[in-house]
Amino acid sequence: MIKVLFICLGNICRSPLAEAIFNHKINLRGLNNRFSADSCGTSDYHIGELPDERTIRCANKYNISLNHRGRQLNKLDFKTFHYLLVMDKSNMKKVHEYMDANGLDHPKIYMLCDLECKSPVEVPDPYYGVEEDFNNMYTILDEAIDKLLDKIMKEAVHV
Repeated sequence: MIKVLFICLGNICRSPLAEAIFNHKINLRGLNNRFSADSCGTSDYHIGELPDERTIRCANKYNISLNHRGRQLNKLDFKTFHYLLVMDKSNMKKVHEYMDANGLDHPKIYMLCDLECKSPVEVPDPYYGVEEDFNNMYTILDEAIDKLLDKIMKEAVHV
């Protein structure tokens, strides 16, 4: 089973929605027995909390099931997950600082939107924005996750 982890700052907006979209897409493709996904934040701001209400409304708008409680990145994630997908440069820096501080390494850490997306290099954090920012986030994640699945499937064939 290929395990994928989505990472943002607080784990209540971008990464839980990315996890939910990923799970939705693998179910549609009949691949739920080959993949599992989770999400986390680099901070401890929202541990145990449900996703932001606007994230929940956005997921509902697109008929995406969202079932997650906020959690923070930990050492075990680097051993458990095959792919680490980070939402922005700031959190990529935090992931690398965490790895350096704990003597960790990982071969497949990517910025989610570095995977040949038409969208911006980063997934913008909508937390301080308006409802439309959450819809924009959904559009970016939707495209990026299609590219991610294509990349993983291509790599899996060559393994």
